[in-house]
Amino acid sequence: MSASEAVTDALRELHGRFAGVRDGQRATYIPELAGSDPDDFGLALVSMDGHSYSAGAADTPFTLQSVSKPFAYALALASLGLDEVGRWVGAEPSGEAFNAISLEPDTGRPANAMINAGAIVTTALIPDSREAPAFQRILTCLSRFAGRKLDVDEAVYASEAATGDRNRALAYLIRSTGTLPVDPVAAVDTYFRQCAVRVNALDLAVMAATLAHGGVNPVTGERVVSPEVAAQVLAVMATCGMYNGSGDWLLRVGLPAKSGVSGGLIAAGPARFGLAAYSPPLDATGTSVRGRAALGELSERLELHLMRNPALPGSTVTLVTTADVLPSAPSGRRERALHERVGVVAAQGALDFTAAERVLYALDESGPERNGAVVLDLREVTGADSLALALLHSGLSRLARDGRRAAVVDPGDRLGPPDLVRERTGQDLPRFASREEAVEHVAQAMAGPG
Repeated sequence: MSASEAVTDALRELHGRFAGVRDGQRATYIPELAGSDPDDFGLALVSMDGHSYSAGAADTPFTLQSVSKPFAYALALASLGLDEVGRWVGAEPSGEAFNAISLEPDTGRPANAMINAGAIVTTALIPDSREAPAFQRILTCLSRFAGRKLDVDEAVYASEAATGDRNRALAYLIRSTGTLPVDPVAAVDTYFRQCAVRVNALDLAVMAATLAHGGVNPVTGERVVSPEVAAQVLAVMATCGMYNGSGDWLLRVGLPAKSGVSGGLIAAGPARFGLAAYSPPLDATGTSVRGRAALGELSERLELHLMRNPALPGSTVTLVTTADVLPSAPSGRRERALHERVGVVAAQGALDFTAAERVLYALDESGPERNGAVVLDLREVTGADSLALALLHSGLSRLARDGRRAAVVDPGDRLGPPDLVRERTGQDLPRFASREEAVEHVAQAMAGPG
């Protein structure tokens, strides 16, 4: 157990709430997808610090399908630039289904890169050479977004190739307008392979988090695309990523998102989180029923709507250490050994869910021993919203159940009144006006009588 598992608890609660939903149907036009398990349901969240949380079937493999589109679009933008890509594919919502014939009357350009017609053109734009084939570039890019080497589900690829006549028809129609820069057969084959790349929900959360983190993978630390490209992709996801349901999604959920007919769904909270879900039964727009419900509820609960709180929070955690390195640490061997077992975390500013998650993770990292103690210094915290308080209370309760003593430096009662804290954490949490007093209290408590 750990304090930060309070985030996992939130995902598990959502998983339990929606796992019993039986609405929706699996995609059948790709025969291989019809064999997926309709009961599979996974959720994952990755923070900007690379912290990963999941619930349910988050490690079950499935294919990207249309969730690959934003990342292929990112590669095209990174390779050619927005103006050149914009010559071939637009950036306007189509208001139509994912496989609709949606071409501009005058130019023949597909409406955007999130529908099939636009995605085929985007894939065709990826530079192709004998030394660096287009699909290899795509697979490498997708792997960098995920932070690990991905592969192709050959059975799904073969199933798509055998039944993908509508996509071939779209490619030939686009070619007839002069806006497909390569042979339609080659373009569609590469697109089928791109859609058949295999991932799991945790991979998707990392990929979404990379876009949310300005193009830097928060797990590997690698810059995958520039901040400008990441912002451009998120903008098109926000307006076009959910097809003919994009407007309603942005209104209600308020996050750039992309769905796929295998049951994958991603959403990105810029500078906050990458979110992902996997559940094969789909609604009429081709979106996972359980995934849509869970991510929508998560966005509402954590107040992630872009128009509500788009600002990047400042540095929240200002100190993560053990008490033996503080200036006030004693010099005696026995006392110093006790202070080595006391973790110290200090926070500042206004705490929301994002900031509270960082604090909880720091509490877990602050001490070398699971049975040690921790001091949480909140003197520089200016306020905490209800979501942050609930998460902090839950995390401190977990520490107590795990046998780790805790004390807070909280002269301003930022954690709330003592009675409320006792009710929510199950303990009389000692409070002090100074860090030194709190450290000495938990050290003496660990030392015991005498």
